[in-house]
Amino acid sequence: MRYIVTVIWAFLLSMMTEFVLASMLYVSFNFTRGLVLTVAISFFVFLIPLLMPKDSEIYDLK
Repeated sequence: MRYIVTVIWAFLLSMMTEFVLASMLYVSFNFTRGLVLTVAISFFVFLIPLLMPKDSEIYDLK
């Protein structure tokens, strides 16, 4: 479920970013560029938990 929600939020935020930047630069809205941004954001968000340490004394709250 968290993967689906992550992709939905990445899609919405990247389309919003694409729309605002296209409006500011006076260029046409490009849906494909927004989808590429969605894939890139989702990939990096899925990668973050894999790179974080699992068992560490820093996060041990005993």
